[in-house]
Amino acid sequence: MREEITAQIIDINRQFYQSFGTEFSRTRRRVQPGVRKIVERIGRDDSLLDVGCGNGEFIRQLAANGHRAPILGVDFSLPLLEDAKLIPEDFPATFHAFDITEKEWTEVSGQYSVITCFAMLHHIPSEATRLQILRNIHQRLAQQGQFIHSNWQFLNSERLRKRIQGWDIVGLDAADVDEGDYLLDWRSGGTGYRYAHHYSEAELAYLAEMSGFKVVETFYSDGAAGDLGLYQVWEKNSVAG
Repeated sequence: MREEITAQIIDINRQFYQSFGTEFSRTRRRVQPGVRKIVERIGRDDSLLDVGCGNGEFIRQLAANGHRAPILGVDFSLPLLEDAKLIPEDFPATFHAFDITEKEWTEVSGQYSVITCFAMLHHIPSEATRLQILRNIHQRLAQQGQFIHSNWQFLNSERLRKRIQGWDIVGLDAADVDEGDYLLDWRSGGTGYRYAHHYSEAELAYLAEMSGFKVVETFYSDGAAGDLGLYQVWEKNSVAG
């Protein structure tokens, strides 16, 4: 994918979450079953970085579960971050507005026992940008830590497949994007458009290897059929190339 197309698609999603962030947050008050499974396995003393923290619902669940160690949540959507900050004042979590597509993560320092990234990587266009983000995550993960993420399997839903739109709506052509790239509409509180990539397990395994990780666990969850979320746990394999 050409760099200018990548930038245009990133901007499409940025505009969506700035314009519809409040409305989107209202639809994300319930933690998905797969995320609840992850909450139960995270140690209360594990330092944690939540990449694409959204409205902070996952972090609220950690607080309710007695988590004690510091947590940093980052997201670029200011409306979502405003909701995220409404957690208990005595809970050791901080939130930063941050665009993870930036090449250098200067605003995220230190290393973390656990890094999570729920329902966010599928909004990142181009292999080059994905690898850049994953290598930044690799650098900020403790040596024995775990990177846990989920990816939307929207093609598994007939209802969601009907939300797929033609690229001409946003001034692009199918030839501009990569295999597995889609544009989906949003119909709550107005009409908007979001980019999403549909990952296969093989593609994720390739990205893991290329960014210095190994896949140690894969499972599906969420939705009526239990297959709308593809969850994986990665651990460090070697220094990212």
